Amino acid sequence: MAIALVGIGNILLKDEGVGVHVINAIREKYTFSPEVEIIDGGTLGLDLLPLFEGKDKILIVDAVNFGKEPGHIGVIEDDDIPSVLHAKLSVHHIGLSDVLFAAKLMDIKPAKICLIGIQPQSLDVGLEMTECISGKIENLVDLTIKTLKEWNIKCVLQSPQRLSA
Repeated sequence: MAIALVGIGNILLKDEGVGVHVINAIREKYTFSPEVEIIDGGTLGLDLLPLFEGKDKILIVDAVNFGKEPGHIGVIEDDDIPSVLHAKLSVHHIGLSDVLFAAKLMDIKPAKICLIGIQPQSLDVGLEMTECISGKIENLVDLTIKTLKEWNIKCVLQSPQRLSA
């Protein structure tokens, strides 16, 4: 089984880069079996399509406009994802819903897609996330790892000595 863990976002726009920050934190703390590919999707847009090809499952972490209070975390799966993402939240050249639509047209859409999202507080220019969102990074990491484990993926926490190296 081929699985991609994808963080999406623009790290130059405060909370918009949360997906990239989450997958980087996961990459530093955990190791996975070879079937898991960790991808910094940044603002790649349609350039993500070749990375989706051949994957059975994709888990995406991103800032999502749920229309809720900043810091709200939600999980959306499969065909429910495009219906939530029609309005563009950020400066991604192409929205995630557009990428998923193109993947479906090209018949490379994986059997399972899960989006873990958080309502951003600020999309202003800046390298630092707001305290509200940075304070939820561990929650997002934990939820991502929980989802992978539900998919029967072995997630091994690295030893503290390896983390400091």
